[in-house]
This record gives sequence, structure tokens and C-alpha cells, in this order.
Amino acid sequence: MDGNGRWARSQGKPRHAGHRAGVKSVRMTVEAAAERGVSHLTLFAFSSENWGRPEEEVSSLMSLFVEALRREVGELHRNNVRLRFIGARDQLSNGLVKKIGEAEAKTAGNTGLRLNVAVAYGGRWDMVNAAKALASRVQSGDLALDDIDDAALSAELQLGDTPDPDLLIRTGGEQRISNFLLWDLAYAELWFTDVLWPKFDKAEFDKALAFFAAKQRRYGHTGDQVEAVEC
Repeated sequence: MDGNGRWARSQGKPRHAGHRAGVKSVRMTVEAAAERGVSHLTLFAFSSENWGRPEEEVSSLMSLFVEALRREVGELHRNNVRLRFIGARDQLSNGLVKKIGEAEAKTAGNTGLRLNVAVAYGGRWDMVNAAKALASRVQSGDLALDDIDDAALSAELQLGDTPDPDLLIRTGGEQRISNFLLWDLAYAELWFTDVLWPKFDKAEFDKALAFFAAKQRRYGHTGDQVEAVEC
């Protein structure tokens, strides 16, 4: 969800105004995903690298997370959305961690859209922690070294119980994945738009879905092989 700061600058406003405007796009995207039958949606809200931003901006973002949780969780719950957070919670304030736990507990029984929010998350951090977990299991004798495979590592990731993403959407014009779900995105389709996040709307979301719908998912096979299976 890139472009909040640039949008704010274009409006002659401080960066935190861009982050607040971006919350509206989050609300719209969650609503659009649910309406269009998307089963899982993961939002990259704050990366492990974002801690290096100016202290004032980081503090404003953390406050905005708490405020958004207080304001939005009830509506998400009423719409049967299950909320989950991924990332290094030990880097967050006790107050925010408490709000996150309450939000997850409140929506745990919901059966609609699975909404994952990545906060203090990094793809490399995720993979390192998964490797440590596997190493610990081998050391304890719970897992044999030769039993470590793709499935074993995937299961230890933050989204280990979630299907791999089909589509990555990045706003703001940059064409990179910026340490997001590095393992999980191995076969995802990548869609980039110049639209800044606060201006992202349902029409732009539908463009991304149309791009994805036109793709043939081959996973290393030939087009003829895929067509033969589909027939």
C-alpha cells in the first residue's frame, strides 16, 4: 500500500495526513475483496524496515493502528471478517499488542474473508524464524533433517496455514516486492499501478483482478499441458 507520503505532499499536507487518507482505501479494499469473493487478503501495513523512518512518523503510525483497531474491528466482525496480524509483536507497544489480541479473539469464529495485516513484518525475518523453528525441532529430535522440505518450511512461516497468494498488488509506481512474503509469493502474479494508495479505488482493484483473470497459471508446465488438464 505505497504512496501515502507522496499523496500528502501533493496536497501540501504532512505525511501523517497521507496515512490517515490511506485508511479509507484499506476500508474500501476490504469491502471490495469481500464483495468479489476473495477468500484471503493480506495488507502490508508496516515493514520491519519502516522502523528506520522519522520517529514522529513511526509514532503517528502506531497511534493510527490503535485508533483504526478501536474504530474498525466492530464493523469487520459484523461483516464476518476474520482478522489476523503477522509480524514481530515483541517490537510493538504493549497497548497495541493488547488491541491486536482482542481484535483477533473477537473475530476468531468468523467464516468470511480472512484479513491478514502485516505489522513490523519482513519476508527475510519470516524465513529466518521458520529456519530457526525447524532447526530447533531437529535439535530436539522431533524432526529428521531429511524431512525438511518445502512443505515443512512453509508450515513454519507466519502464513503457514494460508494458501499462497495468487496476486500481488502494489500501488505507487514502484515495481518491487520490498521484502514482503518472499517465500509465499514464489508463483504469484505481480500487478503494479502508478496510482497512489489514497487514490486506490474499486475500479483500480477490478483492473488488477482482470489482469489476474487473463493469466494462465502454468507453475513450470507448458501452456499445452495446462490446457490438457483443464479440458
